[in-house]
Amino acid sequence: MKLFKQTGLFLSAALLTFACGGPSETVETSEAKEVAEATGQALNLDMDATTISWRGYKPAGQHFGKIPATEGSLMVTGDEITGGKFTFDITGLKIEDLEEGSENYGKLWGHLQSPDFFDAANHPTATFEITGIEPFAAGDVIADMEQFETDNTPMAASELSPETPTHWISGNLTMRGTSKNIKFPAAVAMENGVVTAKAGFNIDRTEWGLSYGDEANAVDKAKDQFIYNTVSLMLDVKAN
Repeated sequence: MKLFKQTGLFLSAALLTFACGGPSETVETSEAKEVAEATGQALNLDMDATTISWRGYKPAGQHFGKIPATEGSLMVTGDEITGGKFTFDITGLKIEDLEEGSENYGKLWGHLQSPDFFDAANHPTATFEITGIEPFAAGDVIADMEQFETDNTPMAASELSPETPTHWISGNLTMRGTSKNIKFPAAVAMENGVVTAKAGFNIDRTEWGLSYGDEANAVDKAKDQFIYNTVSLMLDVKAN
């Protein structure tokens, strides 16, 4: 099955519904899909040139950082991407708005690793496996929607997306033992055997069981005592 036909592609992701023409603030999410058999040459992820950034929101503030990729590859035949799979180290998660080694850093890092969020003791890694790629057409839009307004309302989908997306990337994102298929726009290119990609999108963390402080509770919203379900992911990826 041809997933990509032009001089571009890619992905990744974590971790994190950009809907084609749909009014949604987080990525288009569905049940996990079958992965087609990939053929061709493997291009390995360049760990030094790849960053996966995250940003979480609550009315009183924001936290942000990175989750390192530990391994990954794209399968390429000519200028066509036929598949790809990537692994991310949840236990290696970094928090960049707090001083590493500080008490607050340790508390937040421990909470994110706990069963309230990633349950890293049982699920230390996350994976993304490509299931489909299609061109970003001229009529496609990245629609924004209203979110509960506070001083730290999550970034809009259109703010996160690359200025000129070239493709829609679909794939199975697995976190905390749950797999969901997500679809998001990316700006991708292939030149001299090197694939690069940039993407930014939102996910609804509760789709993967990260439900601590779920903003659905109206009482908590009234008191501003919740964590937004929306988490932003920003990807800058290179594979050789």
